[in-house]
Amino acid sequence: MMGHSHALSGAAVWLAIAPALTALPGVTSPELATLTGPILSPSELVAGALVCAGAAMLPDLDHPSATIAQTFGPATYYLSKGVNIISGGHRHATHSLLFSLAAGFGTFFLAGRFSVARDIIVVLMIGLALRAIGFGVPGKTITSAVVNVGMTGALFVTFLLLGVTYSWLAFAIGIGCLVHVFGDCLTEHGCPVLWPLKGKWVLPYDIGIKTGKTFENKILGPALSIVVIALLCLRLMPG
Repeated sequence: MMGHSHALSGAAVWLAIAPALTALPGVTSPELATLTGPILSPSELVAGALVCAGAAMLPDLDHPSATIAQTFGPATYYLSKGVNIISGGHRHATHSLLFSLAAGFGTFFLAGRFSVARDIIVVLMIGLALRAIGFGVPGKTITSAVVNVGMTGALFVTFLLLGVTYSWLAFAIGIGCLVHVFGDCLTEHGCPVLWPLKGKWVLPYDIGIKTGKTFENKILGPALSIVVIALLCLRLMPG
């Protein structure tokens, strides 16, 4: 799937399930409350949607040629090169259940202990989300990176002023990665969901989604956009 489809899927899934996280058994206990936080507030929902949309792009950091690797210019390009080497290439280790779990638990460990790490993760996720949904200047890598940095910084500061705490960050990261893996399992190429075990979960070629083709660009993309807008309006509607 294309980047915008992954990002929109991540945002849609977050907006759909975030309120349910506070209804989990024991959610009112202090221990679980620190994991979920006040995710029903408007600012938390919007921030979570952006973070989850960005996290839905994380698995594709194994692809240096992808547009997403140009999010922050050379910084994300070389990060992508490193991830590509470590993971074994595109659609290998990062496109798995193990990676999704590692991303979620890794975020929980780092963000819970180091505020700087938390802020870096949040900024990266916002930047990935904005780039995936089209913020930038076509054909202008450096200019697009500058625009993205400016928008990302503005949103991060806005969320900071609104009191967003990111206690739910690990959930959003893990969910976003899982959404990406599930989405790519619906394509003609599939994913090694149980990596490091061999084999891919994939739909037959004749019914799998063809990445970047008519169905994704003309039907799936617009449909996901409508779903995100509808869910956002539903969640933010008073009463």
